[in-house]
Amino acid sequence: MSQHLSQLAGERIFVTGAGGFIGSHVVEALLEAGAHVRALVRYNGRNDWGCVDELGSPERLEVVAGDIRDPHQMLRLVQGCDRVLHLAALIAIPYSYVAPQSYVETNVTGTLNILEAARMHGTKRVVVTSTSEVYGTARYVPIDEKHPLQGQSPYSASKIGADKIAESYSLSFDVPVVTLRPFNTYGPRQSDRAVIPTIAAQLVARQEVLRLGSLDPVRDFLYVKDTARAFLLAATTPDIEGETIHVGTGVGVTIGELAERMMHACGHVVPIETDSSRVRPSGSEVMRLLCDPSYAADKLDFVPQVDLDTGLLAVHDYVKERLQRYRPGQYMR
Repeated sequence: MSQHLSQLAGERIFVTGAGGFIGSHVVEALLEAGAHVRALVRYNGRNDWGCVDELGSPERLEVVAGDIRDPHQMLRLVQGCDRVLHLAALIAIPYSYVAPQSYVETNVTGTLNILEAARMHGTKRVVVTSTSEVYGTARYVPIDEKHPLQGQSPYSASKIGADKIAESYSLSFDVPVVTLRPFNTYGPRQSDRAVIPTIAAQLVARQEVLRLGSLDPVRDFLYVKDTARAFLLAATTPDIEGETIHVGTGVGVTIGELAERMMHACGHVVPIETDSSRVRPSGSEVMRLLCDPSYAADKLDFVPQVDLDTGLLAVHDYVKERLQRYRPGQYMR
């Protein structure tokens, strides 16, 4: 464990979005670092904690059901916590075309509620989760932290709003905020809403044709355990308050290339067919997202450790063991 991460041992950390894909891995990493974690999951009548259910019932984990849109509950939950890692968000880009207002309420107002609670309680560090989607189609690559922002989908616009609220709380109220901007995170526990588990599920199900959306977009894929480690570094590294920091690999692949690599990795090669229902609206597809990881290397001493082919095999094996959770023949928005 790095010197910075050793600070987490014995601290109480509040994690929003803990039931999500990345959030559950962040919770797991915090517990391994010796922290006490208060994990917020979205309330539902089934008592379903999402991905955090896969962690079992470890010591030092307190799971709370709620909703970041409720400012009063957030004020109570942030109280007594040393640091806040804010990952709760609506993230599915296609669904943001269907229900854009819900994205503003959750992503923008929810972030405001967390920041206001942290301001009121004097929290020592807040990490706000951004996304590479805030850039839209890149004007230049690799993308550094100075690249202009563009709301190319309702989802990306809501995340730009959240990032700017975080920036304002840093500048106006001196709240110790760090904005972490991961590129395309993938790995075990990701839903079939995302492209890599979509590919894996169709291949595991031995479908005769692999159905995808556009094959041309370029993405920078970062394995989830690397992303989780970056969150812990953003929470503990000194003298980075007010910063926005990218985490990615600096290596881009097209969706078509990604599918070919997954097929060869799992030994099941089939034709690829473009499904028009999976293609984004004209003018909304982001064609290139490629991270410049140099600032994270300098500020966080962060270097990815898991290569893409190793990560793809991990996803394939995870999906193979849990294929009943996935819907290989159905497009999930």
